Amino acid sequence: MPTSFLPRFPVLAALLLAGAVSTAAAAGPASPWKRGIENQRQADLGDGTFLNPVFPGDRPDPSVLKDGDDYYLTLSSFDAYPGLPIWHSRDLVNWVPLGHAITRNVGSIWAPDIVRHEGRYYIYFPARTGGTEGSVRSNWVVWADDIRGPWSEPVELGLGKYIDPGHAVGEDGKRYLFLSGGDYVQLSDDGLRVVGEPKHVYDGWKYPESWDVEGYAQEGPKIHKRGQWYYMTTAVGGTAGPPTGHMVITARSKSIHGPWENSPHNPITRTRSRDEPWWSRGHATVVEGTDGRWWMIYHGYENGYWTLGRQALLEPIEWTDDGWFLARGGDLGKPLRKPSGEAIGAHGMALSDTFDGTSLGHQWSFYDPGRDEYDRLSFGNGAMGVQGKGRTPADSSPLTVIAGDKAYQFEVELEIEPGAVGGALLFYSDRLYVGVGSNGERFIMHRYGQERPVEGLPPGKGGKLWLRVTNNQHIVTFHTSRDGKRWEKYPVQMEVSGYHHNVAGQFLALKPAIYAAGSGKVHFRDFRYRALDY
Repeated sequence: MPTSFLPRFPVLAALLLAGAVSTAAAAGPASPWKRGIENQRQADLGDGTFLNPVFPGDRPDPSVLKDGDDYYLTLSSFDAYPGLPIWHSRDLVNWVPLGHAITRNVGSIWAPDIVRHEGRYYIYFPARTGGTEGSVRSNWVVWADDIRGPWSEPVELGLGKYIDPGHAVGEDGKRYLFLSGGDYVQLSDDGLRVVGEPKHVYDGWKYPESWDVEGYAQEGPKIHKRGQWYYMTTAVGGTAGPPTGHMVITARSKSIHGPWENSPHNPITRTRSRDEPWWSRGHATVVEGTDGRWWMIYHGYENGYWTLGRQALLEPIEWTDDGWFLARGGDLGKPLRKPSGEAIGAHGMALSDTFDGTSLGHQWSFYDPGRDEYDRLSFGNGAMGVQGKGRTPADSSPLTVIAGDKAYQFEVELEIEPGAVGGALLFYSDRLYVGVGSNGERFIMHRYGQERPVEGLPPGKGGKLWLRVTNNQHIVTFHTSRDGKRWEKYPVQMEVSGYHHNVAGQFLALKPAIYAAGSGKVHFRDFRYRALDY
C-alpha cells in the first residue's frame, strides 16, 4: 500500500495544547540542551553549535543519503508500523519528518540503507519474523520516484542468511549489495532482484580479546567512494551488552571486488569506559557536508538510559594525508561546531494529538500489527476510535510514540464502550510493559508485562475517564480522573530502568502507548505530551 503521512496540526497548536499538561518533575539543574516542540530537547543550541544526540529517542541504525544540499535519513523501525520513517534535513542536526516508506508488516525491520540511483530512491532492509532467536529472515527493497512517496510495495530479495544490506555501485557500473559477515552479491540493473550467489570479500577487523563486548557480529556495511577509493564502514562488537561493546571500523579498496585493507586507525569510534556519556557507539554512515567537512552519524545508548533505545549521534571526521579518516568529536558530552546548512524547520515533531484528522498521525505506530490493523481505526468528533483486540496489551497491538527525554508526562481521555478495555502504558514489548487500564468501571494494573488482577477485567458497562502517566527519570507514577480536572494518584508506583534490551531482548525502547482490548471500541481524545525539565 503506497503511503505518505504528514503531521496533522501545526507546531504552535501542539505547543499550546501541550502547555496544559502539568509538570511534576522535581527541581534540578538546567538541561544543557535547548528545548523545542513540547519542551522536547533539541541538539541545535542556537549559537552555531550542537549537543548530541542529534536525534533523541529510539533512532537506531541511521542511514543517511546526501542528495544535493539535502539529506534524507531512515532507520530501523523493528516491530513498529508504519515503518521506515523518512526524515529531511539541510544541516544534519535539525530533522523534519516526511512520512513512512512501508505500512505492510513484513517482520521486524533492521538496519536499512537509503540510496538514490539514476533518479530513483531505494531503501534496502532486512526483516525477521518469529522473534530474534531462530527467526525467519529475508531482505527487501522499496522504491519511489519522489522521496515523499508514494513508495512501492515491498519487493522480496531473499538472502535469508544475511542482515544489514548496503547498496553500492562498482567501477563496472553494476549494482551490488554488501551484507553482514563480509559477503556481497550483484543486483539486477533495476535493483529489484539478486543476480547470482553471494561471495565472501572481507574478513573484517578483529579487536583485542581483552575488550568487553557483546560478540563479534560483523554487520552494517555502508559503502561510499572518495577519490579513487571505496570505503566500507561496518560495525563489530554487538549492539548492546556491555557499554564498551560495539564500535565503528572501516576498510578501503580501489575495486568494489576487493581486496579490502583495514584502516590502521580502527576502531574509528568506540566507547572505552562506562563513565562516558554514550555507550555502545557504532553502526555509522559516513557523509560529506555541503562545505566539504565530513561526518559520521551512528547510534549509541545514553549513559544510564538503555530504556530510551539507541539514539542518533553526529561526530565530525577528518581525513589524513594518506586517505584514512579519524573521529574528531572528542567528548560527545560537550557541544560541537555545527555542520554547514540551515534548518528547514523545527527539529522533530509534536507527539500530542487532538485526533481531529481522518487518518493516523505521523507520530503513531502500531506494535506488531496484523494485516487489517488500520481497519480498527475510525475518526470523527475529535476522537480516534480503536476497536478492541486481544485481552491485554501483549496481544492488542498498542499504538506507541517515541519519547526522547529522560523525563516526560502524557495524558489522554478515554471513552470506553461496553465490553472494551482501554489504557495508557509505557510499552517495551509484548513481554514487558507497565500501565493502567480500565473497563470503564474498574482498574487493572499492568506490571512487568503481567496483569493485576491476573484474571484480567471482565466485560464492563464502559465509561469515561482520563489517565496520566509520568516517567521522571525511570520513576513512574499514574493518575486517574473522572472529569479531567480532579486527579487521584494511583496507589502503585514503578521503577522501570530495567525495561530494555539487555533484560528482554528485541533491541527496542520504552515508549508511551495507548491500547484497546476486548470486544468493544475505545475512543481516545486529546492526547497531550510534554517533556519535563530535569
